Amino acid sequence: MWKEENNELKRSFEFKDFVEAFTFMTEVAFAAEEMNHHPNWSNVYNKVDIALFTHETQNSITEKDIKLSEEIDRIYKRV
Repeated sequence: MWKEENNELKRSFEFKDFVEAFTFMTEVAFAAEEMNHHPNWSNVYNKVDIALFTHETQNSITEKDIKLSEEIDRIYKRV
């Protein structure tokens, strides 16, 4: 589940291994590029932490963040 914290949508994802985590990140990268909205994220082995917010609106959550979070959830279900 996504959590709203400090004007960001945040979520952590865990995978069976690094390759699965990196596959997920690659698919998210293509979706983010297509939407022209990019996440702040980090990856350590099989864990990916993502934070979404919109810089143009003084670092707040917007419809762009919600749409990207929904697409990330769809990708996660496929991977």
